[in-house]
Amino acid sequence: MKFDMHCHTKEGSMDSKVAIEDYIEKLKEQGFGGMLVTDHNSYKGYRNFKRTREGIKHRDFVVLKGIEYDTIDAGHILIVMPENIRLRVLELRGLPIRLLIDIVHKNGGILGPAHPCGERYLSIIKTKRKKSKSELMRKFDFVETFNACEDEKSNMAAANLAKRYEKPGFGGSDAHKTDCVGTAYTELPDSIKKETDLIEYVKSGAEIKCGGVLYEGTTKDRIGKLNRVLVESFFVYNKMAGLFRFRKRKVELKKI
Repeated sequence: MKFDMHCHTKEGSMDSKVAIEDYIEKLKEQGFGGMLVTDHNSYKGYRNFKRTREGIKHRDFVVLKGIEYDTIDAGHILIVMPENIRLRVLELRGLPIRLLIDIVHKNGGILGPAHPCGERYLSIIKTKRKKSKSELMRKFDFVETFNACEDEKSNMAAANLAKRYEKPGFGGSDAHKTDCVGTAYTELPDSIKKETDLIEYVKSGAEIKCGGVLYEGTTKDRIGKLNRVLVESFFVYNKMAGLFRFRKRKVELKKI
């Protein structure tokens, strides 16, 4: 069964233009059996799905709850928690990567770097120092080895990274627009119906196949060299947004 393992919904990510209903419909048309919702520091898209008619209408399609978390020091990290675990701190960007790994693992979840060899500040390999990279990679549960919005060089480096550290690879479209939906896939067994099924399957060490086609309509493709300005701007934004949420994170950390 094919899954798109990196999906941004209009309901959960302010930079996405794809409603979760449209996501599901298009993926089903392409023969997909499921998706992992990975909105930016938010479960809003998934919660919207569960409390509206779409959750009943699409019982034949598996929608899993995930998140793409903005760390303060290691770029974007994809996280999957057990369905009965709710950690508000994962919706408050800005945790350091070592603490994030500890929190996720102690609460039964799995995590791995999104587009690990992509842009600086967004990707762990372009952000962390060499010595700490190796240590951290051993602690991850998977690596996103195919991202449709990255280029061939970035994806190849990610695949080599996963091979070096013997980690399974995920494939995801990272779609924010309708024409990008389903451009990447991950092959998973039909038995994957909930988050704990996926977590146990990844931890079992079973082989996971993924792939897809590169999407050529990204912001980077459209603006060319100006993308450098956007990346540097993200660095400042991420730092400021992380500091702004410091007190709320502190409160939530005390709870766990």
